[in-house]
Amino acid sequence: MYTPVAADVAKLRNTTGAGMMDCKKALTEAEGDFDKAIEILRKKGQKVAANRADRESTEGAVIAKVNNDKTRGVIIALNCETDFVAKNEDFVKLAHDLAELALGKTKEEFLASDYKGITVADKLTEQTGVIGEKIEVGSFETIEGPYLGAYIHAGNRIAAITSLSADVSGAEEVAKSVSMQVAAMNPMALDETKVSEETINKELDIERELLTKEGKPANIIENILKGKMQRFYKDNTLVHQAFIKDGNISVADYVKSINDDLKVVGFVRVSLT
Repeated sequence: MYTPVAADVAKLRNTTGAGMMDCKKALTEAEGDFDKAIEILRKKGQKVAANRADRESTEGAVIAKVNNDKTRGVIIALNCETDFVAKNEDFVKLAHDLAELALGKTKEEFLASDYKGITVADKLTEQTGVIGEKIEVGSFETIEGPYLGAYIHAGNRIAAITSLSADVSGAEEVAKSVSMQVAAMNPMALDETKVSEETINKELDIERELLTKEGKPANIIENILKGKMQRFYKDNTLVHQAFIKDGNISVADYVKSINDDLKVVGFVRVSLT
């Protein structure tokens, strides 16, 4: 019977990330064939993945990446089952590696991409076997624009990317600050023109009903509604929100203070909560 040597076990462990005993068992089963041992571990991962398919993976790491030209960005959530795994350095590093790989791709292209000799999809299955938890890519958001900046909140639970209208002096700091705003305040849209008609009508119906119950005259309700909606946009759309670093100005005012022609033109946000 083949008995694995320590060097081979260590090599397999470094290659796959699997536990020492799992590597030893795989090498024993493979009778020392390194490639076959890797395949055994991957099949084990598939088995674990199948057994945990119905489990919820609500923890994880949310990572934002922007390319060197600052014109393309992506946010991915690498999900797992427990906070313990989510905080593991190797898990977070994998999330960063995968987010880098995801730049410029659709989710389907990303999952089919090569990651150290196997596809990303197979790597997720492999890690499910190694870690013993369901590992998957949940949220996957892409964005393009003239100038992008990203922010990842401490703990890797929230990330945001903001698109500015131009690459100007100070754009890096502006994009980061506005991305922090997006992460903290979770705006529903960029401005009032980007709020869906369904949302607007729903808000109007709610406010109209409340005003009617308060006994407000019908002839002034519509004027009151205009003010109500202005407040709604201020609370819920990015450019009209009070800037988190200076509540006396709006986000749009802050951006304009850096460069009179600079504007926020888009954003994406991903959160585990």
